Amino acid sequence: MLTIFEEAAHAAGRVILEVYARGCAVETKPDATPVTEADIRAEETILALLARHLPDIPVVAEEEVAAGRVPDVSGGRFLLIDPLDGTREFISRNGEFTVNIALIENGVPVAGVVHAPVLGITYLGGADGAEKLTLDEALQTIDRRPIAVRAVATPPVALASRSHQDPETAACLQQLGVRECRNIGSSLKFGLLAEGLADVYPRFGRTMEWDTAAGDAVLRAAGGVTLQIDATPLIYGKRQRPDMADFANPAFMAWGRREV
Repeated sequence: MLTIFEEAAHAAGRVILEVYARGCAVETKPDATPVTEADIRAEETILALLARHLPDIPVVAEEEVAAGRVPDVSGGRFLLIDPLDGTREFISRNGEFTVNIALIENGVPVAGVVHAPVLGITYLGGADGAEKLTLDEALQTIDRRPIAVRAVATPPVALASRSHQDPETAACLQQLGVRECRNIGSSLKFGLLAEGLADVYPRFGRTMEWDTAAGDAVLRAAGGVTLQIDATPLIYGKRQRPDMADFANPAFMAWGRREV
């Protein structure tokens, strides 16, 4: 399955790079978030490939949900797709955006790919562990190596969103005694944790499951964990709650290896 995810993510990455090179208009969805031609075409590319290889698994994809097309995920096994995580980073042209594809089983992200086409890197995670791929300009793999989280340092090195900052995150970083914090876009933060380059990523602003599932899968495969504020694991497939939209995440903290 990870081979299929890798193929789909890189195919979407090529579509995104083509749009990125020539530029495109930006529209605003009903939830006030931006969307571009790259988001839409990348999702179409991924969905077509997944329909060919994995036709029996329901797919929850960001732009499909925005259009009101939501499959039944009550069986507990489904795919979560964000064709362009970090659309604001795409628009600002800083390269910090990713293609995210994940498999969920009974609320747990068990396999995922996070692909950053401009940066030429891909993170993969599944039952056999996590890997980082280095790609050439044609998005062909030229290096593949295993990765793992590091033991959380004291004080921890933190990661935070580049485009979504809030007082709660600032307070959390202060409480943790963080002296070094790197701001970076999209699910790249999960990848940096997974390869042992940082220790913690707190997120108090709103995210959706397709934003986090692939990175969370990679992080867990690398030995890390993503916890809600009550210290229980972040779960997926959240629907029909009175206080939150379907597939919306609560606040969470993603960690490297925590000593018990």
